[in-house]
Amino acid sequence: MILAGDIGGTNARLALFDLQDGHFNVVSTRVFPSHEYSGLDAIAKEFVLSTKSNPQAACFGVAGPVSNGRVATTNLPWIIESRRLQDELRIKSVLLVNDLEAMAWGIPALGPDDLVPLSQGASDAVGHQAVIAAGTGLGEAGMFWDGSQHQVYACEGGHADFGPRDDLELDLFRYLHKLYGHVSYERILSGPGLVNVFHFLRDTGRGTEPKWLTEEMQQSDPAAAISHAGMEGKSPLAEQALALFISVYGAEAGNLALKTMAKGGVFVAGGIARKIQGKLTEKLFLQSFVSKGRMHPLLESMPVKIVVNDSVALLGAARYASLKAPH
Repeated sequence: MILAGDIGGTNARLALFDLQDGHFNVVSTRVFPSHEYSGLDAIAKEFVLSTKSNPQAACFGVAGPVSNGRVATTNLPWIIESRRLQDELRIKSVLLVNDLEAMAWGIPALGPDDLVPLSQGASDAVGHQAVIAAGTGLGEAGMFWDGSQHQVYACEGGHADFGPRDDLELDLFRYLHKLYGHVSYERILSGPGLVNVFHFLRDTGRGTEPKWLTEEMQQSDPAAAISHAGMEGKSPLAEQALALFISVYGAEAGNLALKTMAKGGVFVAGGIARKIQGKLTEKLFLQSFVSKGRMHPLLESMPVKIVVNDSVALLGAARYASLKAPH
């Protein structure tokens, strides 16, 4: 029995997996609102007690840089330590990995129905791979091809400097620079980032925010309200914000593909990709992905796929525990 977790800034998702003959069978799963708890230890203890389980190993994919079994979460005021979790949960082995690292470990276990192709790429595509996922933050990871299998590594590429490509994006950079100083891709490619883009377009006179949308943004998740309005064509300003978001998303996915030489493919994961899947499958994302000057043919040869399985990080955490936990 393996306890797996996908710990994000908004939700902490936990699951118990029963490993039988190489297959990971879900026994129980639950979603916890992260901000309502003081830390991961409280969530994990509540989950283990409620399931009356006795897992032999655990692995948690956490949004933030992991070092020596410890992570200070990026979008939560938590310090998570594997040794403390081992003691409190009375589990022999507790492992911590970056959340995108967990996603990357889950990808080899996905089936065709879990992926939506945006570009098939070259018929003989093989090699390094990359994963990018916008959610509460922006995560990225690489999968190094050693000739026989992929070796996963985490990074914090979402916090790299945003590179504007035209006058509109230069104005967006200036707007965000006044607000934050350093402008990373995460300031645009995340839930809060979509709200930033929407406010930029509104505040620079590029559209009008309708009263009904203002009310929806106040009463619910503002990013979800903007996304829904843009997807449904209810607000020209929301449509414009979503288009700019998707264009930058495609460009950064292409940047990641170049830096990791991801000839084996790029996987677009995370909650936002699943929610705006219909827009991502249109031309804009892929056009931005391949528009890299002389590298255009190389980018066209790389497969690009949306991950629509929302449990990929949980599955990856369980796979990592099964492979890396001491037996």
